[in-house]
Amino acid sequence: MGKLGGFLEIPREEQAKRPVEDRVKDWKELYQPFTDEYLLKQSARCMDCGIPFCHFSCPVSNNIPEFNDFAHRGEWEKALRILESTNNFPEFTGRVCPAPCEGGCVLGINDKPITIKNIEWNVAEKGFENGWIKPMPPKSRTDKKVAVIGAGHAGCEAAAAAANMGSKTCLITMDMNKVAQMSCNPAVGGIAKGQIVREIDALGGYMGLVTDKTAIQFRILNRSKGPAMWSPRAQCDRNKFIWTWREILENIPNLSIWQDTVKEIIVENGEITGLKTFWDVTFHAKCVVITTGTFLNGMMHVGKTQLAGGRMAEPPSLQLTESITKFGIRSGRMKTGTPVRIDGRSVNFQLMATQDGENDHHKFSFMNTSLRHLKQLQCWTCYTNEEVHRVLREGLNESPLYNGQIQSIGPRYCPSIETKIVTFPDKNQHQLFLEPEGETTQELYLNGFSSSLPMDIQIQALRKIPAFSNIEIYRPGYAIEYDYFDPTQLKHSLESKIIKNLFFAGQVNGTTGYEEAGGQGLIAGINAHINCHGGEPFTLARDEAYIGVLIDDLVTKGVDEPYRMFTSRAEYRILLRMDDADMRLTEKGWKLGLVKADRYELYRNKKDIVNEIINFTRTYSIKPSLINETLESYNTAPLKHGCKLIDLINRPQITIENIALHIPSFKRVLDEIKDSRKEEIIEAAEIQIKYEGYIARERMIAAKLSRLESIKIKGKFNYTDIQSLSTEARQKLIKIDPETIAQASRIPGVSPSDINVLLVLSGR
Repeated sequence: MGKLGGFLEIPREEQAKRPVEDRVKDWKELYQPFTDEYLLKQSARCMDCGIPFCHFSCPVSNNIPEFNDFAHRGEWEKALRILESTNNFPEFTGRVCPAPCEGGCVLGINDKPITIKNIEWNVAEKGFENGWIKPMPPKSRTDKKVAVIGAGHAGCEAAAAAANMGSKTCLITMDMNKVAQMSCNPAVGGIAKGQIVREIDALGGYMGLVTDKTAIQFRILNRSKGPAMWSPRAQCDRNKFIWTWREILENIPNLSIWQDTVKEIIVENGEITGLKTFWDVTFHAKCVVITTGTFLNGMMHVGKTQLAGGRMAEPPSLQLTESITKFGIRSGRMKTGTPVRIDGRSVNFQLMATQDGENDHHKFSFMNTSLRHLKQLQCWTCYTNEEVHRVLREGLNESPLYNGQIQSIGPRYCPSIETKIVTFPDKNQHQLFLEPEGETTQELYLNGFSSSLPMDIQIQALRKIPAFSNIEIYRPGYAIEYDYFDPTQLKHSLESKIIKNLFFAGQVNGTTGYEEAGGQGLIAGINAHINCHGGEPFTLARDEAYIGVLIDDLVTKGVDEPYRMFTSRAEYRILLRMDDADMRLTEKGWKLGLVKADRYELYRNKKDIVNEIINFTRTYSIKPSLINETLESYNTAPLKHGCKLIDLINRPQITIENIALHIPSFKRVLDEIKDSRKEEIIEAAEIQIKYEGYIARERMIAAKLSRLESIKIKGKFNYTDIQSLSTEARQKLIKIDPETIAQASRIPGVSPSDINVLLVLSGR
């Protein structure tokens, strides 16, 4: 590279600066105009050193010896193109970079290094001089930006959605190494929660993709029930989950990340305009999404020991709650907890039952990604006993939950072990699940043993379980109290009714669970973008998605305890199955611009094949003489007369795949499916066939109730003056101010007679 032996002949020469007496008179360039001679000479000093340490020292991995060589030969455009192959802005980096490449220059061992920075800058100047670099100003400049506070599961989905839709977005987090941290169990999915993750994926979110990449165990829950109840769940590698998310976030166009703590929101004339951080940085934004999880004035409890924090070893977020509530937004306190973390080397696994995962075609994402990326691991189960309960009962007077130290309400459906023994005193055992935290770590999570008891009591109780008799722990379980905001003060878009363009998502809305947070974050991010650029709010109805059920429950009913999603909360479970989330939502994501072309093409292909399979079964006739022997072999009644293939598949003993073995023409249809998701597609078709009647009936019911959704009542009535309403109804209607009659009907305390009054007043 350069001139062979040039470094022996040519000394390093810095580019000359203009005289000081000239520079103080103007704002022009600091340096004297460069010359071709200077460039040719200085680039000639670059030698063929074998290992280009300058390249490895460059933050953007510039191919330094290569562009130096072209510069030495006077081939300026080729030198520029080499620079641009790794560096989008050589015109900037040649001026402002501190040039660590020069520190890595081998020549610098016993001489002065190559003037790499000056050469790069001057090559870029050649580009401007000759028109190879052309300024490309934006067609229009706006201040339409989105700021997201908090990089948990809600924040990550919100920031990614807003940025992918085209808004300049900044994600602000206390710790970039903890994005999408799984504060409790390193698992995604579960009953109804798994459906939410598939809905996030169908709309173009990332939780499903990240889970699939980092899963160390995968299972479908509720297999014994119908497909409306099937729910995917995956145990994940906690650390790989974080870094997979971070890799995604760092490479999304329009998205930047800032590590800091927000202390104040800026509101002008009832509209948010920005925020301030503890580093005294002010961010101006059109929309702000708050997703601070358990960090707002967070307080952790282990026995009588209290420590301020949002998570173990992480500080709380202070002042922000007060900055928000001073504008009239109501806040409250909630509590959650997490179990002890166990050193796997101290566990006697032979005294535990194993719980293996599944390795069939199921996964979270609808994309055609590979199934299992990491080593698949087992989990283990065991039970508490009377001795464990005795130790826990004796320690209850030191429990923050029962000695008055904790006043807030915890999650009903994820109680602490001390709550279990108090609530169910007749039970002599409770099941525990021991789950790995990662592919290689010895750290184990004890699901079912959340506790805020003193550490010594936790350990003493655990050692009464035979498998844990020699237990050693990494850290005790603890409870955490934190601030949340009343979700009835939100619109269905998750925008505040009080402060325009301010959105809330995740645990700050009174929910619990990564999945619930991610679903809210996605909706908040979508609507933040829409508010920046104009358009109608994007919302999901209760018959369209579990995300729709979740948000409607929050804004209509509010919360008095941490909200967790279950299938039982949905009226239209058959419509909200895990298998058809893409059929329900991908078209919507495509219209929003959030779903990209590759995902949309996969959706269309799957839809076409499913329809082809179903149409074939509707039209293909079956004769008894040709199929009865097969039917009897499957323990189902023979045919007395001919029927369509679809009628046979409706039988519980018959599946698409087992009947296709005996119908060659049908088998040929299935064999022609070249999609790598063949099993997923066949399953989707079979569910539609077998549950067609139930699906149709539920859609009819949903259609009838949707008529009430079309009757808008927000702002139409002064509920205080409507004496024919019950007192409770008036109070609730004033508080919630529902958008529609349908929403009003779902408010607890609003009776059917109250709804009839509103219908009459609406002219219906």
